[in-house]
Amino acid sequence: MGKDENNKKKEREERRESFLDRQTRQKRKNMAIGIAILVGIASIVGYASYHFVTKTASSPLNLPPEVGTLGDEHEHASMLVRIFGDKFDFSAPAYQVKTPYIHFEGGDGNTVHRHASGVPLEFLFDSLKIELTDECFVFPDKTPEHTFCTNEDYSLKFYVNHQKVDSIQNHVLEEDDRILISFGNENQTQIDEQLRELDAQLIQR
Repeated sequence: MGKDENNKKKEREERRESFLDRQTRQKRKNMAIGIAILVGIASIVGYASYHFVTKTASSPLNLPPEVGTLGDEHEHASMLVRIFGDKFDFSAPAYQVKTPYIHFEGGDGNTVHRHASGVPLEFLFDSLKIELTDECFVFPDKTPEHTFCTNEDYSLKFYVNHQKVDSIQNHVLEEDDRILISFGNENQTQIDEQLRELDAQLIQR
């Protein structure tokens, strides 16, 4: 009787050890599977991030063919846009770093950074979803009340380094350029005031 009891006890211990062993092996297996899944997810996320950054850096929007390699130049210019005397706020998040090639950055709405050769100002405004032509400045929402076009009462004017120009779309800014875009019926005295304001803006490096 004592021998049978010992055998049963031994059998129970063996079953318990077998069960614990199976549990341990299953836990290790589950852990290995979990690690493999995490590594797989990390690889996918890493690849997707790299692909996104590479794609964004190499072909954002529709790059003009004359644009050089990202990083081959780094120029800074100051810009001021006034619509009926009100300053357009490029420091808002909606207008910060929409393309690595040319942008406003760091919460600063005055300094334009150009990071590749040959990038025209038109590309900057396209990236911000602002329609800019020789005669019109149109906010991103494209509504009539946010569409400002030259007419018999008001005009869209452009100045580069105090020189009035007919268009700035194809202008490739140079270091320390100062660019004024003004819409309204300002006289020369008022334009001079805006140019002085533009000159006083700090250019962030």
